Amino acid sequence: MILFKNCKIYAPDPLPQHDVLTGGGRILAIGDNLSVSGTDVETVDLEGRYLVPGFIDEHVHIIGGGGLFGPTAYIPEIQMDELTAVGTTTVVGVLGTDGVVKNLPTLYNKARALTLSGMTAYMLTSYYGLPERTLTGSVMEDMIFIDRVIGCKLAISDDRSSYPTRQEILRLLHDVRIGGAASGKHGILHIHLGNLPSKIDVLMDIIAEYPTLTQHISPTHCIRTVPLFEQCVEFARKGGFIDISTGGTKFTEPHQAVGLALEQGVPLENMAFSSDGRGGVKRVDPETGAVTYTPAPVHRNHQEMTLLVKNGILPLGDALKLLTSNPARNLSLPQKGRIAVGADADLVVLEDDLSIAAVYATGKKCK
Repeated sequence: MILFKNCKIYAPDPLPQHDVLTGGGRILAIGDNLSVSGTDVETVDLEGRYLVPGFIDEHVHIIGGGGLFGPTAYIPEIQMDELTAVGTTTVVGVLGTDGVVKNLPTLYNKARALTLSGMTAYMLTSYYGLPERTLTGSVMEDMIFIDRVIGCKLAISDDRSSYPTRQEILRLLHDVRIGGAASGKHGILHIHLGNLPSKIDVLMDIIAEYPTLTQHISPTHCIRTVPLFEQCVEFARKGGFIDISTGGTKFTEPHQAVGLALEQGVPLENMAFSSDGRGGVKRVDPETGAVTYTPAPVHRNHQEMTLLVKNGILPLGDALKLLTSNPARNLSLPQKGRIAVGADADLVVLEDDLSIAAVYATGKKCK
């Protein structure tokens, strides 16, 4: 058990109380002047520092990306301390362009390893392409029988995709929706977006005819180009949830994109940051033509959240929602993304300048 004293609690909205008690991996009590007798309790005096929910990163290549530049260009897997060092206590692992060398059994094993090590890790079944790759034989069965699987991945509008048709996307939506319902999960089709002119035309067509499917569609990399972003804004205004990558290609900085989306009427609750961490990022030097292929970092979610506050775009409580309660809602993880009695004891301690002082995953200190 740990008793956090003298905190400025953002849950993510600010709370008037100043103490939090955790035990057994959960938050047991929130109040003022909390005390515990009759058992061993570690007391941590935060001396007025911020106590906020652990961050959720819903798009990380936890076994490393690669597959575009030959066998020497594969990116190594990530380690738990790299994630918790930047405040991430819940992660969703994904495959990328390659679903053969970087495969689902390895992804599942890594998600299990991270979870057994103390944080919480989920995964998406399949990868960029079609026919889909699964662990059990179908996306629906993966959703039902594999505990770590909470959705499916697919790529559209990318020259590396398999150019899925409207009907193929609808079939996958059926599988994640029904598989999720049968297993007590929400079920999302997490869609990688490239920069082709087709943007998300097919998704807009689907939600126009079948609006109830909107909540199961989760596009990511929404700020690659201005036209793509503008259509994603329209999708979010219609009730969709958009994921703004803090790594990879982008037409503007992620915190500025959030400001633009808010100005255009997107509800704050319909957006999240994700890092695309350990995905392969290709860069071409405009002067020399030299090509580099490097891993996307995982620290920029926290960095962009901080910039939202320091640039006056959002107050701290609202900025935190992009890393906590919003992705928790999108993924239907009610125990995550909030400081509340009964929720998981995933906590981040922030200094006054919003730098990370300490991280606790399921009640155990990681940093």
